[in-house]
Amino acid sequence: MARIAIVGGNGLTARHLISRLSARGDEALALVRSGDQGPTIEALGGTPVVLDLVSSSVDDYADALRGADAVVFAAGVGGNGGDVNAVDRDGSIKSIDAAAAAGLRRFVQISAVGASGGTPSSLSGPFWEAYYAAKRAGDAHLRDSGLDWTILEPGALTEDLAADGIELGTRVSSVPISRADVAATVVAVLDEPASIGFTWELVGGDTPVVDAVKAAVAR
Repeated sequence: MARIAIVGGNGLTARHLISRLSARGDEALALVRSGDQGPTIEALGGTPVVLDLVSSSVDDYADALRGADAVVFAAGVGGNGGDVNAVDRDGSIKSIDAAAAAGLRRFVQISAVGASGGTPSSLSGPFWEAYYAAKRAGDAHLRDSGLDWTILEPGALTEDLAADGIELGTRVSSVPISRADVAATVVAVLDEPASIGFTWELVGGDTPVVDAVKAAVAR
């Protein structure tokens, strides 16, 4: 049984991840900002830990992460207009530094499609410029951290049921993907040590998730 810590543990994608991990017998440690979110996490089979990403220190986070086998950073403001620097940039950097301080090695970051390349042409304006700058800063910090990292850059997220079909690569088509399939890909990446050191764009497709990950590491 693995113990996986999820930063942004009450997010919609994180909830799918908690369900998948708990269903196979892993412990999903969900870091959430409010005790009110605890019952939701517990109903999914996860263990809530109340720790605000913005106000907590690196030491606080290191204490919470200590003993985990891996960290998944699933926090983000998305298109909701929140403080991208506090969450997507500083929150990511804090989580990475905390993982290193706690002696963890494995870190999977859920970023955004285009973060390693050009910002999608359909997303323009000051908010999206700041959003992608924040994502790139967090991703760059992870690449330089010395941790065993993988970065996933999912496309537009939907609430569709899992299709178990994805496209994974350095430059992929502009197709939405369900949050459930993103969660499935995170699990497959955690199970595949050869995925360490890769950054992949992730969208909906026809290849089963596990097969897509194995093919991507073999390229």
